[in-house]
Amino acid sequence: MNATSDTNRSLPAHAPLIASTRGYASGGCVECVHYGSIAVVDIDGRVLASAGDPDALNFARSTLKPIQALPFVEDGGMARFGFGSQELAVFCSSHSGESVHTAIVRSVLQRIGARVRDLQCGCHPPRYFAATESATPAGLRISALHHNCSGKHSGFLAYCRMHGHRLDTYLDPEAPLQVRIRNTVQALSPDQTIVAGIDGCSAPNFALPLRRLARAYCQIACSEVPSLRALHFAMTRHPDLVSGTGRTDLALMRTGAGDWVSKIGAGGLQAIGVRSRGLGIAVRIASGDAPALHAATAEVLHQIGLLDEPARTELAASFRPRLRNARGLATGQLLPLFRLPRLVRS
Repeated sequence: MNATSDTNRSLPAHAPLIASTRGYASGGCVECVHYGSIAVVDIDGRVLASAGDPDALNFARSTLKPIQALPFVEDGGMARFGFGSQELAVFCSSHSGESVHTAIVRSVLQRIGARVRDLQCGCHPPRYFAATESATPAGLRISALHHNCSGKHSGFLAYCRMHGHRLDTYLDPEAPLQVRIRNTVQALSPDQTIVAGIDGCSAPNFALPLRRLARAYCQIACSEVPSLRALHFAMTRHPDLVSGTGRTDLALMRTGAGDWVSKIGAGGLQAIGVRSRGLGIAVRIASGDAPALHAATAEVLHQIGLLDEPARTELAASFRPRLRNARGLATGQLLPLFRLPRLVRS
């Protein structure tokens, strides 16, 4: 079988989720269509609402971060080094490289006896500037501390230090920590072989069915297991550390007021757990388009009954948003192409 037919065989059966319109008339004309999939599940993994292909494999990307932090929490690492919920939130974060983020990562490294150069995530400009549409200051010295995954990597190093493992090989797929994480992810989907790959920060990452990712977030939100409760508490208590100024996860968790645990992933992925309702939600936009992902996520929350008045929340800018050009002129809108049942009644 040739490569083209292999690819076709593995293509998910995504459905049209979001339309981008353009035009003066009401609704305009559909210019672009963003395909994807949605899974809304309960604590047992039963699919309550869906669109597209909830069984298709999707790389978890940064939605995996709480699961990647779990071994350190389970093994008593928080007490071992005297870390609190702020440090744990940063371990689970895709932070914006703001001073509060880099200071916590630096403090973690100092407490475990590691250095900035031990971080193997690489470096990029702080996400803060893109999120706030502001210019990166001239002369800003960028280091691995500013990488959005530096918190996760500092947690990896803390695990290795606690167990006496080498720091320089902590990203090796066969390093003890990465094997532990792989086994944890496999346990989320025991009846299916997960697919391994390398994330943007050079850490191993895994693809699993969308509905299994949704269930994992339901478990993080709802479980009374101490390690999972710690993850939920840290992330919902400090959404500004998990995310950053002007970022989506901050808006989602503030809107959820401690009830929703949320994590975005590169490539068009959003996962949410809702404690009060026992729900897990995973949304995938196949093109990876961020505005379409944000619009689809807000629409899911609205349609299933969790977001009755989007305009009154921090998610207002993501709900059926108007599209504007560089002069600020309205050119169109992002509109939903899917319909889910209302699961939550007032």
